[in-house]
This record gives sequence, C-alpha cells and structure tokens, in this order.
Amino acid sequence: MNNNKVSFISCVNNFEEYNTALHYIDTLKVPHGYEIETIAIEKATSLTSGYNEAMKKSDAKYKVYLHQDAYILNGNFISDVITLFEKYPKLGMLGPLGAKNLPNGNMIHSSHIYGIMYHTPKGKGILELGSARKVINDYEKVLAIDGVIMVTQYDLMWREDLFKGWHFYDVSQSLEFVKAGYEVGVVKQERPWCFHDTGIIDWTGYEENRNIFVQNYREYII
Repeated sequence: MNNNKVSFISCVNNFEEYNTALHYIDTLKVPHGYEIETIAIEKATSLTSGYNEAMKKSDAKYKVYLHQDAYILNGNFISDVITLFEKYPKLGMLGPLGAKNLPNGNMIHSSHIYGIMYHTPKGKGILELGSARKVINDYEKVLAIDGVIMVTQYDLMWREDLFKGWHFYDVSQSLEFVKAGYEVGVVKQERPWCFHDTGIIDWTGYEENRNIFVQNYREYII
C-alpha cells in the first residue's frame, strides 16, 4: 500500500463528461511528496463491480470514488482529505453529503441530511445549490453518504454480490464501513466541494435494489 498516493476512480460510459471531471482533477493542488492517479473503468455491469475492479488495481491508500459527471471545485481537496484522515484514524470514509438515518432505506427521506452540493436535478446546465444541515465540526458522523463522491482511507469490498446496477451501492458501502467499526462522515464545507451535473436521475431498478438493501441491512433502518 502506498500511503502517499491518491487514486481517483470512476466508472465511465461518457468520455465527454469524464474528460471534464479530469480537467477539474488536474487543477487540484497535490501536496509535496504525494502522487495521484486516475482510473476509468469502462463497460462496468454495476458500480459495485467496477469499483471493486479499480480498488484491486490500485495500491493507493486514499481512494476517491466519484461519478463521471462529478466535478471537484475545492482546489485543496487532496490536502483537506488527507489532513482529516490523518487526524481521525477511525474515519473510514467521507463525502460532501450524507444522512444520519435511512427511513425504509431511503436516504433522500431522512430527516437528518447534512452537507451541501451544486447539482442539476431539473436537467443538465440548470444549476441549483442543494443545501441541508450545516456541518459544524471537522465532519459530521452519519450513517451513510451519497455516492457522488466517496473518499476512503481503508479498502473494503463493495457488495457486488447484492447490488448489480446503479443504486444503493453507496448506502450499502457506508454500512459496510460502519459494520467494520469505522465512522462515515460528511465533511465541513465553507463552500460546496462538488458540482454534480447529473441532470434528471434514472430511477430504473431503484425499488428492486431498495428491497435488497432492506433485506440485508434491516438493523440499520428505521
């Protein structure tokens, strides 16, 4: 394991979007003594399988799993993340948005969502600021984080045995970290760290995967 390396990992089927994401990654400040890499997984059958493939390929201690249409705006992103992880060894995974509870498995229905993010829920190019509860300390401990950006300092297998598509990979991985004894956190942001140009979300397979999630993580659901 290379403790001075950061890997940016994406499943890619649209290189126009991904090249934009790479442009933002290229503008990030890399701390002295550290190196970065980018890994694009093409033709992944699911996010869980694609992320597992990339995780096995990389020797980086720090891994940034991000959507191909997620653009990092914080120029100090790398040093900010490393500083947090070094200060809090129990913090296994962090992101810009997350929730403390999962009603019926649905993060979006949580009464305790934390974080901020630019996004385009009404269509690409129609920018909105998604803002929830403010994080006061270095990070807010949550039960699960949103999958747009998920940063880890430890490797745990993604549940490709359960989730074959594009939903619930994020909340399941969050709970795998919790089950392993780590904390999952939403980072404190003075300004949004991320712009997610997702457009209108494709909900195909959502309910099927929610049922799988509920069956396997029932003890964490209210």
